[in-house]
Amino acid sequence: MDRRARACRTAVAVLAIASVLTVLTGCDLGRSPRREAATPATPASVAPTGPTATAPAPEKPAVAPGSSVHRLTVDGRNRTFRLYRPAKLSLSTPVPLVVMLHGALGSGQQAETAYGWDAMADQRGFVVAYPDGLNRSWAVSSDCCGSPARDGVDDVAFIAAMVADLSTKLPVAPGRIYATGISNGGMLAYRLACETTTFAAIGVVAGTLLGPCPTPAPISLLHIHGTADGVIPYDGRPSTLNNGGVGPLPVKIDGGPVSDQIDRWRKIARCPTPEARTAGAVTTSAAHCPGGRDVDLITVAGAGHQWPGAKQSTAERLLGLDPPSTALTATESIWNFFDTHPRVD
Repeated sequence: MDRRARACRTAVAVLAIASVLTVLTGCDLGRSPRREAATPATPASVAPTGPTATAPAPEKPAVAPGSSVHRLTVDGRNRTFRLYRPAKLSLSTPVPLVVMLHGALGSGQQAETAYGWDAMADQRGFVVAYPDGLNRSWAVSSDCCGSPARDGVDDVAFIAAMVADLSTKLPVAPGRIYATGISNGGMLAYRLACETTTFAAIGVVAGTLLGPCPTPAPISLLHIHGTADGVIPYDGRPSTLNNGGVGPLPVKIDGGPVSDQIDRWRKIARCPTPEARTAGAVTTSAAHCPGGRDVDLITVAGAGHQWPGAKQSTAERLLGLDPPSTALTATESIWNFFDTHPRVD
Protein backbone atom coordinates (compact mmCIF):
# COMPACT_ATOMS: atom_id res chain seq x y z
CA MET A 1 0.00 0.00 0.00
CA ASP A 2 2.85 2.42 0.80
CA ARG A 3 4.38 1.81 -2.60
CA ARG A 4 1.02 2.40 -4.29
CA ALA A 5 0.52 5.64 -2.34
CA ARG A 6 3.97 6.92 -3.28
CA ALA A 7 3.32 6.07 -6.94
CA CYS A 8 0.02 7.92 -6.86
CA ARG A 9 1.62 10.99 -5.28
CA THR A 10 4.34 10.98 -7.96
CA ALA A 11 1.77 10.71 -10.75
CA VAL A 12 -0.26 13.58 -9.32
CA ALA A 13 2.86 15.77 -9.10
CA VAL A 14 3.80 15.07 -12.72
CA LEU A 15 0.26 15.81 -13.89
CA ALA A 16 0.27 19.07 -11.94
CA ILE A 17 3.50 20.19 -13.57
CA ALA A 18 2.16 19.24 -17.00
CA SER A 19 -1.02 21.19 -16.36
CA VAL A 20 0.87 24.33 -15.42
CA LEU A 21 3.07 23.93 -18.49
CA THR A 22 0.15 23.66 -20.87
CA VAL A 23 -1.79 26.47 -19.21
CA LEU A 24 1.08 28.88 -19.76
CA THR A 25 1.99 27.88 -23.31
CA GLY A 26 -0.46 29.90 -25.42
CA CYS A 27 -1.42 33.55 -25.31
CA ASP A 28 -3.76 36.20 -26.66
CA LEU A 29 -1.98 38.98 -28.50
CA GLY A 30 -3.52 42.32 -27.62
CA ARG A 31 -2.02 45.43 -29.21
CA SER A 32 -0.90 48.66 -27.71
CA PRO A 33 0.29 51.69 -29.71
CA ARG A 34 3.52 51.30 -31.65
CA ARG A 35 6.60 52.23 -29.65
CA GLU A 36 9.26 54.32 -31.36
CA ALA A 37 11.62 54.32 -28.39
CA ALA A 38 12.38 51.97 -25.52
CA THR A 39 11.13 52.60 -22.02
CA PRO A 40 13.97 54.17 -19.99
CA ALA A 41 16.09 51.54 -18.35
CA THR A 42 19.13 51.33 -16.19
CA PRO A 43 22.28 50.07 -17.95
CA ALA A 44 22.80 46.34 -18.10
CA SER A 45 25.82 44.90 -16.35
CA VAL A 46 27.91 41.78 -16.28
CA ALA A 47 29.05 40.38 -12.97
CA PRO A 48 32.66 41.58 -12.52
CA THR A 49 35.47 39.06 -12.66
CA GLY A 50 38.32 41.25 -11.44
CA PRO A 51 39.13 44.50 -9.63
CA THR A 52 36.91 47.48 -10.34
CA ALA A 53 38.38 49.52 -13.19
CA THR A 54 39.24 53.13 -12.51
CA ALA A 55 39.67 54.24 -16.12
CA PRO A 56 36.62 55.50 -18.06
CA ALA A 57 34.76 52.79 -19.93
CA PRO A 58 35.27 52.76 -23.70
CA GLU A 59 32.47 54.14 -25.85
CA LYS A 60 31.66 50.64 -27.13
CA PRO A 61 33.12 48.20 -24.59
CA ALA A 62 33.39 44.65 -25.86
CA VAL A 63 31.33 42.03 -24.04
CA ALA A 64 33.43 39.04 -23.00
CA PRO A 65 33.40 36.13 -25.45
CA GLY A 66 31.14 33.20 -24.60
CA SER A 67 28.00 33.32 -22.50
CA SER A 68 27.42 36.09 -19.97
CA VAL A 69 24.55 37.12 -17.72
CA HIS A 70 23.27 40.70 -17.79
CA ARG A 71 20.80 42.72 -15.75
CA LEU A 72 18.80 45.88 -16.25
CA THR A 73 15.75 47.56 -14.77
CA VAL A 74 12.71 48.39 -16.89
CA ASP A 75 9.53 49.96 -15.47
CA GLY A 76 10.90 49.44 -11.99
CA ARG A 77 11.35 45.69 -12.49
CA ASN A 78 14.67 43.86 -12.40
CA ARG A 79 15.15 41.96 -15.65
CA THR A 80 17.82 39.52 -16.79
CA PHE A 81 19.12 38.14 -20.06
CA ARG A 82 21.97 36.03 -21.35
CA LEU A 83 24.23 37.01 -24.23
CA TYR A 84 26.37 34.78 -26.40
CA ARG A 85 29.32 36.26 -28.29
CA PRO A 86 31.34 33.82 -30.40
CA ALA A 87 35.00 33.80 -29.43
CA LYS A 88 36.18 34.31 -33.01
CA LEU A 89 33.64 36.99 -33.92
CA SER A 90 35.33 40.20 -35.01
CA LEU A 91 33.86 43.40 -33.62
CA SER A 92 35.74 45.61 -36.07
CA THR A 93 32.57 45.89 -38.17
CA PRO A 94 28.86 45.90 -37.21
CA VAL A 95 27.46 42.47 -36.35
CA PRO A 96 23.93 41.01 -36.51
CA LEU A 97 21.94 40.41 -33.32
CA VAL A 98 19.36 37.64 -32.84
CA VAL A 99 16.92 37.83 -29.90
CA MET A 100 15.73 34.33 -28.95
CA LEU A 101 12.47 34.32 -26.95
CA HIS A 102 11.77 31.19 -24.90
CA GLY A 103 8.34 29.60 -24.55
CA ALA A 104 6.20 29.51 -21.43
CA LEU A 105 7.94 27.89 -18.44
CA GLY A 106 11.21 28.24 -20.32
CA SER A 107 14.10 30.60 -19.63
CA GLY A 108 16.98 32.25 -21.40
CA GLN A 109 19.32 29.51 -20.22
CA GLN A 110 16.90 26.78 -21.34
CA ALA A 111 16.58 28.40 -24.78
CA GLU A 112 20.35 28.72 -25.11
CA THR A 113 20.75 25.03 -24.31
CA ALA A 114 17.86 23.66 -26.34
CA TYR A 115 17.73 25.30 -29.76
CA GLY A 116 21.29 25.39 -31.09
CA TRP A 117 21.66 29.14 -31.59
CA ASP A 118 25.13 29.36 -30.01
CA ALA A 119 26.52 26.85 -32.52
CA MET A 120 24.84 28.69 -35.38
CA ALA A 121 26.33 31.99 -34.15
CA ASP A 122 29.79 30.38 -34.11
CA GLN A 123 29.36 29.17 -37.69
CA ARG A 124 27.74 32.25 -39.22
CA GLY A 125 29.06 35.17 -37.18
CA PHE A 126 26.48 36.98 -35.02
CA VAL A 127 25.54 37.49 -31.37
CA VAL A 128 22.50 36.05 -29.60
CA ALA A 129 20.50 37.48 -26.69
CA TYR A 130 18.34 35.19 -24.54
CA PRO A 131 16.01 37.31 -22.38
CA ASP A 132 14.12 35.91 -19.39
CA GLY A 133 10.38 36.34 -19.00
CA LEU A 134 9.23 37.12 -15.46
CA ASN A 135 8.04 33.91 -13.83
CA ARG A 136 9.06 32.13 -17.04
CA SER A 137 6.36 33.70 -19.19
CA TRP A 138 5.75 36.69 -21.47
CA ALA A 139 2.90 39.18 -21.23
CA VAL A 140 1.48 39.68 -24.69
CA SER A 141 -1.90 41.12 -23.69
CA SER A 142 -4.08 41.73 -20.65
CA ASP A 143 -5.44 38.20 -21.16
CA CYS A 144 -2.21 36.27 -21.36
CA CYS A 145 0.16 34.85 -20.28
CA GLY A 146 0.17 33.99 -16.61
CA SER A 147 1.27 36.37 -13.87
CA PRO A 148 3.14 38.81 -16.17
CA ALA A 149 -0.13 39.54 -18.00
CA ARG A 150 -2.05 39.73 -14.74
CA ASP A 151 0.47 42.21 -13.34
CA GLY A 152 0.67 44.36 -16.47
CA VAL A 153 4.32 43.67 -17.31
CA ASP A 154 5.53 45.49 -20.44
CA ASP A 155 7.72 42.90 -22.14
CA VAL A 156 7.91 44.83 -25.42
CA ALA A 157 9.54 47.67 -23.50
CA PHE A 158 11.96 45.20 -21.88
CA ILE A 159 13.09 43.74 -25.21
CA ALA A 160 13.43 47.20 -26.76
CA ALA A 161 15.49 48.39 -23.78
CA MET A 162 17.69 45.28 -23.94
CA VAL A 163 18.45 45.84 -27.62
CA ALA A 164 19.19 49.52 -27.01
CA ASP A 165 21.53 48.64 -24.16
CA LEU A 166 23.39 46.01 -26.17
CA SER A 167 23.82 48.51 -28.98
CA THR A 168 25.87 50.69 -26.62
CA LYS A 169 28.16 47.80 -25.71
CA LEU A 170 28.62 46.06 -29.05
CA PRO A 171 28.74 47.29 -32.65
CA VAL A 172 25.26 45.91 -33.43
CA ALA A 173 24.24 46.46 -37.05
CA PRO A 174 21.02 48.49 -36.77
CA GLY A 175 19.62 47.01 -39.96
CA ARG A 176 20.30 43.41 -38.92
CA ILE A 177 18.45 42.94 -35.63
CA TYR A 178 16.14 39.93 -35.57
CA ALA A 179 13.67 38.28 -33.17
CA THR A 180 12.65 34.65 -33.01
CA GLY A 181 10.68 32.63 -30.50
CA ILE A 182 8.64 29.54 -29.80
CA SER A 183 5.00 29.44 -28.66
CA ASN A 184 4.53 32.23 -26.09
CA GLY A 185 7.89 33.62 -27.26
CA GLY A 186 6.76 33.49 -30.89
CA MET A 187 3.70 35.52 -29.93
CA LEU A 188 5.96 38.13 -28.38
CA ALA A 189 7.99 38.21 -31.60
CA TYR A 190 4.77 39.03 -33.46
CA ARG A 191 4.04 41.77 -30.95
CA LEU A 192 7.50 43.26 -31.45
CA ALA A 193 6.77 43.43 -35.18
CA CYS A 194 3.47 45.18 -34.49
CA GLU A 195 4.71 47.67 -31.90
CA THR A 196 8.32 48.55 -32.75
CA THR A 197 10.43 49.41 -35.77
CA THR A 198 13.58 47.78 -34.40
CA PHE A 199 13.64 44.45 -36.19
CA ALA A 200 14.53 43.47 -39.75
CA ALA A 201 12.66 40.16 -39.64
CA ILE A 202 11.01 37.77 -37.21
CA GLY A 203 10.95 33.98 -37.09
CA VAL A 204 8.04 32.33 -35.28
CA VAL A 205 7.85 28.66 -34.31
CA ALA A 206 4.56 27.14 -33.06
CA GLY A 207 3.18 30.58 -32.26
CA THR A 208 0.23 32.65 -33.39
CA LEU A 209 -0.86 36.23 -33.98
CA LEU A 210 -3.95 37.26 -32.03
CA GLY A 211 -5.74 40.57 -32.09
CA PRO A 212 -5.37 43.56 -34.40
CA CYS A 213 -2.10 44.49 -36.03
CA PRO A 214 -3.10 46.77 -38.94
CA THR A 215 0.23 48.52 -39.49
CA PRO A 216 3.18 46.27 -38.60
CA ALA A 217 6.71 47.41 -39.30
CA PRO A 218 7.87 46.77 -42.89
CA ILE A 219 9.72 43.57 -42.05
CA SER A 220 9.99 40.02 -43.35
CA LEU A 221 8.36 37.06 -41.61
CA LEU A 222 9.06 33.32 -41.45
CA HIS A 223 6.52 31.17 -39.60
CA ILE A 224 7.14 27.45 -38.87
CA HIS A 225 4.30 25.26 -37.61
CA GLY A 226 3.53 21.57 -37.19
CA THR A 227 0.25 20.29 -38.57
CA ALA A 228 -0.31 18.12 -35.46
CA ASP A 229 0.20 20.93 -32.94
CA GLY A 230 -2.40 20.41 -30.21
CA VAL A 231 -1.56 23.52 -28.18
CA ILE A 232 -1.86 26.06 -30.99
CA PRO A 233 -3.71 24.02 -33.63
CA TYR A 234 -2.61 24.69 -37.19
CA ASP A 235 -6.17 24.54 -38.52
CA GLY A 236 -7.50 27.05 -36.01
CA ARG A 237 -9.48 24.67 -33.82
CA PRO A 238 -10.17 26.13 -30.37
CA SER A 239 -7.39 25.47 -27.89
CA THR A 240 -8.31 23.46 -24.84
CA LEU A 241 -6.06 25.73 -22.78
CA ASN A 242 -8.32 28.78 -22.86
CA ASN A 243 -9.67 29.94 -19.52
CA GLY A 244 -11.23 33.09 -20.92
CA GLY A 245 -8.20 35.18 -20.00
CA VAL A 246 -9.23 35.45 -16.37
CA GLY A 247 -7.95 34.28 -13.00
CA PRO A 248 -4.42 34.17 -11.59
CA LEU A 249 -3.00 32.59 -14.79
CA PRO A 250 -4.96 34.17 -17.66
CA VAL A 251 -4.86 32.34 -20.99
CA LYS A 252 -6.77 32.98 -24.21
CA ILE A 253 -5.93 31.41 -27.58
CA ASP A 254 -8.26 32.02 -30.52
CA GLY A 255 -6.10 32.96 -33.48
CA GLY A 256 -7.77 30.95 -36.20
CA PRO A 257 -5.97 28.97 -38.91
CA VAL A 258 -2.26 29.70 -39.28
CA SER A 259 -2.56 29.97 -43.06
CA ASP A 260 -5.21 32.68 -42.70
CA GLN A 261 -2.91 34.68 -40.45
CA ILE A 262 -0.05 34.45 -42.92
CA ASP A 263 -2.44 35.64 -45.64
CA ARG A 264 -3.16 38.72 -43.48
CA TRP A 265 0.53 39.57 -43.38
CA ARG A 266 0.89 39.02 -47.11
CA LYS A 267 -2.05 41.31 -47.79
CA ILE A 268 -0.50 44.05 -45.64
CA ALA A 269 2.83 43.60 -47.47
CA ARG A 270 1.07 43.57 -50.88
CA CYS A 271 2.60 40.19 -51.72
CA PRO A 272 1.82 38.27 -54.91
CA THR A 273 0.58 34.69 -54.96
CA PRO A 274 3.08 32.53 -53.03
CA GLU A 275 5.10 29.71 -54.53
CA ALA A 276 4.83 26.34 -52.77
CA ARG A 277 7.18 23.37 -52.77
CA THR A 278 7.16 20.14 -50.77
CA ALA A 279 10.08 17.97 -49.74
CA GLY A 280 9.06 15.01 -47.63
CA ALA A 281 7.12 16.26 -44.60
CA VAL A 282 8.11 19.89 -45.15
CA THR A 283 6.08 22.28 -47.29
CA THR A 284 7.35 25.81 -47.87
CA SER A 285 5.05 28.55 -49.14
CA ALA A 286 7.16 31.59 -50.09
CA ALA A 287 5.87 35.01 -51.11
CA HIS A 288 8.35 37.51 -52.54
CA CYS A 289 6.85 40.91 -51.79
CA PRO A 290 7.61 44.50 -52.87
CA GLY A 291 10.58 46.24 -51.29
CA GLY A 292 12.60 43.09 -50.72
CA ARG A 293 10.24 41.68 -48.09
CA ASP A 294 9.28 38.01 -47.89
CA VAL A 295 6.47 36.36 -45.94
CA ASP A 296 7.10 32.60 -45.79
CA LEU A 297 5.25 29.73 -44.12
CA ILE A 298 6.85 26.35 -43.46
CA THR A 299 4.57 23.52 -42.36
CA VAL A 300 5.88 20.23 -40.99
CA ALA A 301 3.43 17.35 -41.49
CA GLY A 302 2.81 15.40 -38.30
CA ALA A 303 4.90 17.71 -36.11
CA GLY A 304 3.51 18.80 -32.76
CA HIS A 305 4.10 21.77 -30.46
CA GLN A 306 7.91 21.89 -30.54
CA TRP A 307 11.03 23.38 -32.16
CA PRO A 308 11.92 21.14 -35.13
CA GLY A 309 15.48 19.88 -34.94
CA ALA A 310 15.88 20.52 -31.20
CA LYS A 311 16.83 17.88 -28.65
CA GLN A 312 14.08 16.79 -26.29
CA SER A 313 15.05 17.03 -22.65
CA THR A 314 14.44 14.24 -20.13
CA ALA A 315 11.83 16.36 -18.33
CA GLU A 316 9.93 17.01 -21.57
CA ARG A 317 9.97 13.30 -22.36
CA LEU A 318 8.69 12.37 -18.90
CA LEU A 319 5.90 14.93 -19.20
CA GLY A 320 4.82 13.41 -22.50
CA LEU A 321 5.48 16.54 -24.56
CA ASP A 322 5.74 16.39 -28.33
CA PRO A 323 9.15 15.16 -29.52
CA PRO A 324 10.84 17.58 -31.96
CA SER A 325 10.49 16.70 -35.62
CA THR A 326 13.66 15.66 -37.41
CA ALA A 327 12.31 16.69 -40.82
CA LEU A 328 13.63 20.24 -40.44
CA THR A 329 16.21 22.16 -38.43
CA ALA A 330 14.30 25.30 -37.50
CA THR A 331 17.35 27.20 -36.27
CA GLU A 332 19.19 26.81 -39.58
CA SER A 333 16.07 27.67 -41.59
CA ILE A 334 15.40 30.81 -39.55
CA TRP A 335 18.99 32.04 -39.70
CA ASN A 336 19.18 31.46 -43.46
CA PHE A 337 16.03 33.58 -43.76
CA PHE A 338 17.40 36.30 -41.45
CA ASP A 339 20.73 36.38 -43.25
CA THR A 340 19.09 37.35 -46.53
CA HIS A 341 16.63 39.87 -45.08
CA PRO A 342 18.17 43.07 -43.69
CA ARG A 343 15.79 45.79 -42.56
CA VAL A 344 13.81 47.56 -45.27
CA ASP A 345 13.75 51.33 -44.63
